[in-house]
Amino acid sequence: MTEYFTITRTLRAPRELVFEAITLPEHFAVWFGTAAVEVPQESLTMDVRPGGAFRAVMVLPDGNRIDWAGEYKVVEPPSHLAMTLTDQPGDDAGLPVLFDLEEVDGGTQLTIRQDRSDFSDEQVAATIAGYNAFVDDIERVLESLQTA
Repeated sequence: MTEYFTITRTLRAPRELVFEAITLPEHFAVWFGTAAVEVPQESLTMDVRPGGAFRAVMVLPDGNRIDWAGEYKVVEPPSHLAMTLTDQPGDDAGLPVLFDLEEVDGGTQLTIRQDRSDFSDEQVAATIAGYNAFVDDIERVLESLQTA
């Protein structure tokens, strides 16, 4: 049985806008990796449909890069997105990552779940911290979209 770890946050934005923030390349490049990391727009492939490919490059502050790949498995706008994600393209099919968006008073509850796989407790904690930083930047993207 698959064991997932989960983060849940409430965002002050309509669910359709949150879904756009996580699926449109121009927004994704802003939050994926946080503001400390560059994700060049030209490195992104986001074919957001079942069976569609995902690719991105993170350029770290020290100049190193991380190549990411995955496949979209389920796309149900604006409520659900399921994909695989790996930082070992070619060697690893990736772990399931699920995004659920639920309308709640004042906005959207975003729940992100990822397969724990063989992660140590320390790796799970670091990944959860990373996802929380991603969501902080998603909030900034949403604020800019709503004030534009």
